[in-house]
Amino acid sequence: MRRRAVGIANAENRKALDATQVPGDWRQHSGERNTAGLHDQLDTFKNNLQEFARKYRKDIRRDPTFRMHFQQMCTKIGVDPLASNKGFWADLLGFGDFYFELSVQITEICIATRPQNGGLIEMEELKRRIKVKRGDRKSSQPAISEDDIVRSIKTLKPLSSGFEILMIGNRRMVRSVPKELDTDQSSLLLLAQVSLPIGKWNVPAGPNVLTLRRKGDWLHDERHD
Repeated sequence: MRRRAVGIANAENRKALDATQVPGDWRQHSGERNTAGLHDQLDTFKNNLQEFARKYRKDIRRDPTFRMHFQQMCTKIGVDPLASNKGFWADLLGFGDFYFELSVQITEICIATRPQNGGLIEMEELKRRIKVKRGDRKSSQPAISEDDIVRSIKTLKPLSSGFEILMIGNRRMVRSVPKELDTDQSSLLLLAQVSLPIGKWNVPAGPNVLTLRRKGDWLHDERHD
């Protein structure tokens, strides 16, 4: 009798459990509704972002900090104002032309200073030179931030130009030569940084990547002698 009662109780428990289970087709439809809802929310965010850009267009163009935060908002919802020189964002903010012009200026400065720095320039020095280069138009041109420089350099990556941002010691550097630096070469740059600031290297002393590789090979040989 007890076994029968237990069996009946188990059957009732299974029925109750089955009643709480969500049917597969219902779960599928629910998932589809949730996905559609997320798409609707994303479209709403994008529309709000466009309205925000229209309202604060001048601030975005003029204030580098404000521009950086705006770019971060765009990234969070998958909007890339730099994706094309045409379209809504280009027409409204002119981001494509702005970063294209800045990337050209960065390239010109890096090439011009290679004899002095071997293809490595400090971010602050690059920023200072950009400011000087744009100085005659400062009344009409927006201020440039480090974030703007970083974004402009990223636009050069598809061109396989060799431009890269890296940390050497405690300094943020921009490399404009298409060559990787290994640990030994980075150590040499650290040593050079301590003994003489990179911006003060003269033409013969400015170490290019080939020179660094030779010195790196020399260090390697010294270790194994």
